[in-house]
Amino acid sequence: MVEILSGLKRSKVLLAQYKQQVAQMKEQYHVVPKLVVITVGEDAASMVYVGQKEKKARAIGFDFEWLTLPETITQQELLSTIEQLNEDSRVNGMILQLPLPTHLQERLLLETIAPHKDVDGFHPINMGKLMANQATLLPCTPKGIMDLLAAHHIELSGKHVVIVGRSLIVGLPLQQLMTHANATVTICHSRTKDLASLTKQADIIVSAVGQPGLISKAMVKSGAVVIDVGINRQANGKLVGDVQYDEVSEIAGAITPVPGGVGPMTVAMLLQQTLQCTCEQHHINMDALINQN
Repeated sequence: MVEILSGLKRSKVLLAQYKQQVAQMKEQYHVVPKLVVITVGEDAASMVYVGQKEKKARAIGFDFEWLTLPETITQQELLSTIEQLNEDSRVNGMILQLPLPTHLQERLLLETIAPHKDVDGFHPINMGKLMANQATLLPCTPKGIMDLLAAHHIELSGKHVVIVGRSLIVGLPLQQLMTHANATVTICHSRTKDLASLTKQADIIVSAVGQPGLISKAMVKSGAVVIDVGINRQANGKLVGDVQYDEVSEIAGAITPVPGGVGPMTVAMLLQQTLQCTCEQHHINMDALINQN
């Protein structure tokens, strides 16, 4: 029987813990974590994602601000907005929601966010710390995947992991985290030849390319763990992942569903890192708050 790795269930446990920690922080230190999310334009998917973040953040007691900026905003205007938030001591964490309009320089803008408020973990300083195995703030999706695997007692040491996708958001940082956990990691991408021959060898497969149905049963060895990061909306409105879930679940040892798998973990890690940043900025010992599992 395949084990379902439910990010929805795990995130509920985590969010309940964060809610207690926030309440304790308010009572003992009179501090309320504040998260600011910046969106530019009216990207439909971004609106949905930020709405989910706002709902969860407010539910655990955060102060949440959603800055909606016009698509016509200039690079300099957006840089100035970010710099003002960097200087605002009331703001503990900040996100620049991607994608951005094409006239804006995404990388330069992300690099302008203060590293100690970079709760998405995308700043080069935070990425560099990840490379050196000294990370404090991580990209949230890879961090969420690691937490979900640990919660289900899935061992990484000595395992062969195949990651399909090499983005800075998921694939490359996850490669580092899993390597630090003593896994042997293979990164695959659009130029990889004979993908199936590699995935068939994997103890753990992670697909993060946004290609519906990419991973079939024939590409998975019996008992493998399959992590599906893909979120793809079909013409009928149904959300599906990169993995052919029904058939792969017949052979996999464990699998994440879509929706309800990796997505909720990403939001949970975002909130955890905002809480962490708040503690660091206010010199609060996070370990002294209610213990996390």
